[in-house]
Amino acid sequence: MSNKKNKKRAKQSATYDKKNLKKVILSMMYEDQARSFNYKQISSNLGIKDADSRQLVTICLEELHENGYVDKQGMGKYRLKTRGGYAVGIFDLQSKGYAYVRSEEVDTPVYIASRNMMHALSGDKVKVHLFARRKGHDLEGEIVEVIERAKTQFVGTVELTKNYAFLVPSGKATFDIFIPGDALNGVLTGQKAIAEITEWPSNAKNPVGRIIEVLGDKGDHNTEMHAILAEYELPWKFPSKVEHAAEKIPDEIPQSEIKNRRDFRGTTTFTIDPADAKDFDDALSLKKLDNGNWEVGVHIADVSFYVRPGTILDEEAYSRATSVYLVDRVVPMLPEKLSNGVCSLRPNEDKLCFSAVFEMDENGDVLGEWFGRTLINSDRRFSYEEAQEIIESGQGELASEVLTLNGLAVKLRERRFKEGAIAFDRVEIKFEIDEKGKPISVYFKESKDAHKLIEEFMLLANKKVAETIGKVKGKQPAKTFVYRIHDRPDIEKLENFNNFIHKFGLGIQLVTPRAIAASMNNLLTNIKGKKEQNIVEMLAIRAMAKAAYSTRNIGHYGLAFEHYTHFTSPIRRYPDVMVHRLLERYLDGGRSVDSVKYEEMCRHSSDMETRAANAERSSVKYKQVEFMQDHVGEVYKGVISGVTEFGLFVELENKIEGMIPMREIGDDFYIFDENNYLIRGRHTNRIFQLGDEVMIKIWRTNLERKQLDFLLAEKEEPRPVRRKN
Repeated sequence: MSNKKNKKRAKQSATYDKKNLKKVILSMMYEDQARSFNYKQISSNLGIKDADSRQLVTICLEELHENGYVDKQGMGKYRLKTRGGYAVGIFDLQSKGYAYVRSEEVDTPVYIASRNMMHALSGDKVKVHLFARRKGHDLEGEIVEVIERAKTQFVGTVELTKNYAFLVPSGKATFDIFIPGDALNGVLTGQKAIAEITEWPSNAKNPVGRIIEVLGDKGDHNTEMHAILAEYELPWKFPSKVEHAAEKIPDEIPQSEIKNRRDFRGTTTFTIDPADAKDFDDALSLKKLDNGNWEVGVHIADVSFYVRPGTILDEEAYSRATSVYLVDRVVPMLPEKLSNGVCSLRPNEDKLCFSAVFEMDENGDVLGEWFGRTLINSDRRFSYEEAQEIIESGQGELASEVLTLNGLAVKLRERRFKEGAIAFDRVEIKFEIDEKGKPISVYFKESKDAHKLIEEFMLLANKKVAETIGKVKGKQPAKTFVYRIHDRPDIEKLENFNNFIHKFGLGIQLVTPRAIAASMNNLLTNIKGKKEQNIVEMLAIRAMAKAAYSTRNIGHYGLAFEHYTHFTSPIRRYPDVMVHRLLERYLDGGRSVDSVKYEEMCRHSSDMETRAANAERSSVKYKQVEFMQDHVGEVYKGVISGVTEFGLFVELENKIEGMIPMREIGDDFYIFDENNYLIRGRHTNRIFQLGDEVMIKIWRTNLERKQLDFLLAEKEEPRPVRRKN
């Protein structure tokens, strides 16, 4: 291997994230395919010296082995698994009909022409035959095998004829599903339904399927929300046998259980939640100790007491993995008897909890900690607005306790940012909806001190629980645990981001992960209130990795925590239930659990979290388009929020986003410059760049595709955007 390549890799090593580190490791192995490597040799070749990064190399090698990219040779050595001219990856269909296969085995996405797709669908795991690379062209290939289907069920609108029908899928599917006459299941033309693909003959243009559920009439509010859930294969109701199992759970707490728990019913305790919340996961307690310090209790609903492993309730909770928050409703992970009843920490009721209790001084330093099963009785249920009023006025019920906890939270937050946490505070868009589900106004949800108070104590509990299990003494092996991990940012994305913000006279340091975080916080502070704030924050978030669940701890970059987990929301997140069970097991001296099994459970939970987030965004987008239907032809001011080869995305003042199609920018032929987030006119040299202000006219809306299209309207006066204050 050349010294030049070694030096280049060593220079980049400080900022490797897991995704790019895997690519670099594979690239190194490609250069010497007959050789076996251990983590020390790879670390040395890449100039990696710090313990955290060397641990990341070990994790990458294990995952490459599990995913079939390298062979394990014994004694911790790994060797490239050669496949000749083939690669395995994930099929990603594009809106224009071609696709890419993204694989860790090759350093660039593989282009797949429509004629070479072999009926592969987005998200499928496929085997691709790689063509010889032509100079100046993308790597190209042909699908030779669909290894694993991402989905076989599709939601869409039915077009019915006399003897058969087609289901036209929602989303970017490029095919319709043929439904024979005997597989219609009573569906009517124009209705939304779910179809399952039963076969796809190799010589057929369309797959064959059957209707498995009729959702209702197209355009009906409930039908459309259920269709969004179905599109992401998320349930909208519980099976009757699950509901029956929940109803059998007694409301009364057994006396035998009360005796086994630490009793906090005499300690001042309260909850702070959204005004419309019904499932209260967490409560805080506060008591002044004789030594002058504070005892702060973080009390979490003891879901694992009621939901036992191997039961039908547990199987359903694991399958769902998370509650889903659509624009107008919550689809809970647990039946209402549990989520809003026996588990919910309602005021003036005895409740079972799993608690993290801390002794803290006036500076917010943790001097002692205890974890275990408890019994509480909440004295008061606060909404965020009520708690915020106490913080701002200094007066109100339990004001002393709220103000004390807020003061400690402020100190915890200050310390967290000083140690390298990144301060992302994004505004959330919400809709006021009438009784028929129609959006009548838009408003924004911002994080205030009351939200931050709760956030800091939840972060503290999550961090300390993870440290209790993850920090091991000496050479004792760590026990298998569920961590919430967040990888280092992608250095290439950060470099592109840095180049872009230079146009505003801004910049970040890219030398080390700690320098990136510190300079990013300075940047986010300096742009507050400026017109480029939203764009810069959005691009900064895009440059970051996505958080996930794993048994392989690489720390949480965004929070600057070496150990972090999710312990505080078991009513709405299954990983928290897993953490409660593991924490109890290990506190009782139990042996470590099977890491392979738990890693698969973590992967499933991460996948379901992504689905739920996509469904939530889809429901918001649907309401955005529906809200703007009454404003077609009106002119507004906006900011370019995205630049692609097929158009400009523009965000209005009310955070609603639409697109100006490239073909509708008619004064020139525009060339897309991906690295600089702009398009440039070939003849006029006119530039449209991310962050530029533009005037737009609402052109057309398409609820079925959740599309909002704009036109440029530079010479017309803008209308104020109607929204609720």
